[in-house]
Amino acid sequence: MQEIDVLVVGGGPAGLAAAVKLYEKGITSVLIVEREKTMGGILRQCIHDGFGLTRFKETLSGPEYAQRFIDAVEELHIPYITNAAVTEITEDKVVTVVTRGGIRKWRARAVILTMGCRERTRGVLGIPGERPTGVFTAGVAQAYINLYNRMPGKEVVILGSGDIGMIMARRMTLEGAHVQAVFEILPIPSGLPRNIQQCLNDYDIPLYLSHTVTEITGKSRLESVTVSEVDESLKPIPGTEKVYPCDTLILSVGLIPENELSLDASVVLDGRTKGAVVDENFQTSQEGIFAAGNVLHVHDLVDFVSMEAEKLAEGAARYVCDGKLQACRIPVTADENINHTIPQKVSGTQDVKLAMRVRKQFKDVTIVVRQNGETIASRKMKKAIPAEMIQIPVKAERMKRDGALEVCVEC
Repeated sequence: MQEIDVLVVGGGPAGLAAAVKLYEKGITSVLIVEREKTMGGILRQCIHDGFGLTRFKETLSGPEYAQRFIDAVEELHIPYITNAAVTEITEDKVVTVVTRGGIRKWRARAVILTMGCRERTRGVLGIPGERPTGVFTAGVAQAYINLYNRMPGKEVVILGSGDIGMIMARRMTLEGAHVQAVFEILPIPSGLPRNIQQCLNDYDIPLYLSHTVTEITGKSRLESVTVSEVDESLKPIPGTEKVYPCDTLILSVGLIPENELSLDASVVLDGRTKGAVVDENFQTSQEGIFAAGNVLHVHDLVDFVSMEAEKLAEGAARYVCDGKLQACRIPVTADENINHTIPQKVSGTQDVKLAMRVRKQFKDVTIVVRQNGETIASRKMKKAIPAEMIQIPVKAERMKRDGALEVCVEC
């Protein structure tokens, strides 16, 4: 068993950014473990632009964005292994990895979890009908086209207005497919407004809200889907069914943090985010185990993923050097209009940036952070939607050493 200061699980935008920042902080005993054959994560297949405006102040494609960090890893000679699967992380930070050369183990002083997230599948949705080919998640369809040069189909229906689904509506159209429509079960879109405009409106692809697929038909290949309107309880309304002949159904119905390894290490998860409960240093309930990026909570912009991981690395570096971090005993709570907050607890001794999402759409509101009845931070917004992550900085000088931070929406 080898000893190491920090082992990073996942070589995507979060893991790469964390490793580079650790090196800059003087922590050089670092190893990145990536299960794919190359680093970069999901960005390798995101060939559209729009990445990097916040982090690098310029627009980049997904591969270009990832390459910035890969180049930094190479320049700093940060060790990494690819085609390697982490199979177990224990509470005392022993990491088991299956590599091409066999099973290896490392005992780390700190472990950074940056495994990303996975897509919800048809099985999770429970759509009735046959099981023909031609039903894909948006990410799988994207990989077929952008990585393997394979066209998933020609006559397409998309379920879910997530960002990847809308991007695939545009991508399929550009490749000659006919995208009939995007259907969303919720009364508001799930993706960013810019993607609605650039990927749907600009290509005359209709978006139907409060609609869902209620049946899939086809034997060896998908032949059609039945779409129904839904009521306020998201239940299909009888008599509203409409059949759409198609050979491809793309699902863009949400992402789930990839947290099986976190559970192995007895990390406590948040029932709202499905990711770990973390403090202001992004340390989980297990001392010395940290989490950031989409494995923690699903982000709307990759820039925020990298910047969050860099913040994590600062805390992880202090932990490696000092052997512990200041206790965070102040909980962060939220009212019924806020879905979740990250972090879930703070120390009150350092500046912190709270990330959150609202549960529904609001106009002309103020997001307020209070402690002991006193407003210590706020942000006025013309519009707040669940698709966009909201960040509010809170100064240490405004916080008391006791009393929960309460986040609420004021209309």
